[in-house]
Amino acid sequence: MLDLNTFKTIVNSTPLVSIDLIIKNSNNEILIGKRINKPAKDYYFTIGGRVYKNETMMDASMRILKEELGLKINCALNFIGIFEHFYEDSIFPNVSTHYINMAYQLNLDSTNLDALAKTQHSSYRWISVSDLMLKEDIHSNVKAYF
Repeated sequence: MLDLNTFKTIVNSTPLVSIDLIIKNSNNEILIGKRINKPAKDYYFTIGGRVYKNETMMDASMRILKEELGLKINCALNFIGIFEHFYEDSIFPNVSTHYINMAYQLNLDSTNLDALAKTQHSSYRWISVSDLMLKEDIHSNVKAYF
């Protein structure tokens, strides 16, 4: 793991590689969580995170599911595409964030939203794509996936 000063230099100097997981249930709804941290703090967002050096996409996805949701599952991932996310803020004052993001879809039917981890998101909900597109509290980078 990087120390904070090194990570700040990286965030300030280069794009970060990340994965977002578009989790769908059998009702074709998307799982979103209200972000606790910058960037995109207080917006609803899909589950995701950075890819670490020497970590495969599958390993990163499984780690993100474990860290962000508390779920230890193996599942098939369907590649959606590559996206760029730009934010004026970051976890560091006066530092913007730029992500090169790979989006993957996976299906997950039975999960108790109240039991999901609260380390990155304060709450979760399932939402249809049509409703997702209309809500102002859902970040535009999430809407770009659809």
